Amino acid sequence: MMPIRTRTASISPPPKLIAGAAITRNQALVGDFDRREVLRGALSLGALTLLTGCDVSEEDSVQKGLRAVSSWNDAVQATIFRPDHLAPTFSPAEVVKPPRFNAYFDIEDVKPIDGATWKLELVGLVNDKRPWTAQQIYQLPEQELIIRHICVEGWDYIGQWSGPNLRAFLTRVGADLTAKYVYFICNDDFTESIDMASALHPQTILATKYAGQFITDPFGYPLRLRTAVKLGYKNAKWIKAIEITNTFRETFWSKQGENWFAGI
Repeated sequence: MMPIRTRTASISPPPKLIAGAAITRNQALVGDFDRREVLRGALSLGALTLLTGCDVSEEDSVQKGLRAVSSWNDAVQATIFRPDHLAPTFSPAEVVKPPRFNAYFDIEDVKPIDGATWKLELVGLVNDKRPWTAQQIYQLPEQELIIRHICVEGWDYIGQWSGPNLRAFLTRVGADLTAKYVYFICNDDFTESIDMASALHPQTILATKYAGQFITDPFGYPLRLRTAVKLGYKNAKWIKAIEITNTFRETFWSKQGENWFAGI
């Protein structure tokens, strides 16, 4: 009589466990899908396979699949974006003072900027590339926005921002308004970009003030982006250069797995 042998346990975890671990390690992408309700609050392995055709037993395939869906999400958001639709505005009485600090580093690590020597550089598809000093920017006409800041982490607050309208500024320097992207390079080596349609939105400004006072170092002095049509992390702070380009480049947060378009 042949002896019965017990099956040896596999030293490799099941594919579903591998994929589950991979999804856990890529929570920024998964969280984006949940926030945008692309998958209606649930990303199953079956849905991931159906959407991307990836092998859920391979972590690299899972990551590529997640990024493919994120890119698709970008395209959908860009398609449904309404360039003249205005976000709600609020009263001065609702403004939170001071604004809430948020960055990928602690407030103690903010590197002060010397406003006397700071200059805004202009790069790419721009006719007039002469740099701008802070004083020159302060002399431009201002637009005020009292809008809701919405963070990807789930919190929000009402803020009062003012500064030159970005469309008016880009027109003034002869930027190519038919280009695809406006790319921001910041003093803390942070990079961010937005699509041109969002840059030209009536509620997108280069903010120099908060609640009527010049913004300070923790909040992006002397110049930051403030737009009503993007999540908080898209609003670049401590801007030192603006590039107008048709070439897409990954930015700080998109490299971390966050959705690039990030519309609200």
